[in-house]
Amino acid sequence: MSKVEDFLTQEEEEAIVEAIRLAEKETSGEIRVHIEKTTDKVPYDRALEVFHDLGMDATELKNGVLIYLAVKDHHFVICGDKGINDVVPNDFWDCTKDAMAAQFKLGNFKQGLIDGITRAGDQLQKYFPYQEGDTNELSNEISKG
Repeated sequence: MSKVEDFLTQEEEEAIVEAIRLAEKETSGEIRVHIEKTTDKVPYDRALEVFHDLGMDATELKNGVLIYLAVKDHHFVICGDKGINDVVPNDFWDCTKDAMAAQFKLGNFKQGLIDGITRAGDQLQKYFPYQEGDTNELSNEISKG
């Protein structure tokens, strides 16, 4: 799969956006998915750049989570902001990546993303529960580069 547009079907994208909506429903946290074809940078460094470009570092409670994929390179990274990183168990992101990778290896990219979103959402709900007046600070749509 070399083209970002071919990575997920429209129906799969809609299911992922719905998973983000559901994951964010009971939390003040924000989850985004960014997909691009390739990167010439270290994947984690590129993910941090995208995190900043999407304004994820500007959330009030520093509780944004980005799932970044470079599809041609077969790389993905999960970035959490300081607020969420300070409270989740040390191995949380690695365990989440392992769960996603298991689905990805089977070619189940939609399910892998939904599993990662759901796990991140569970932690965000635990540590950053929805408060009266919380607003959705960032778009739920999948961004593409």
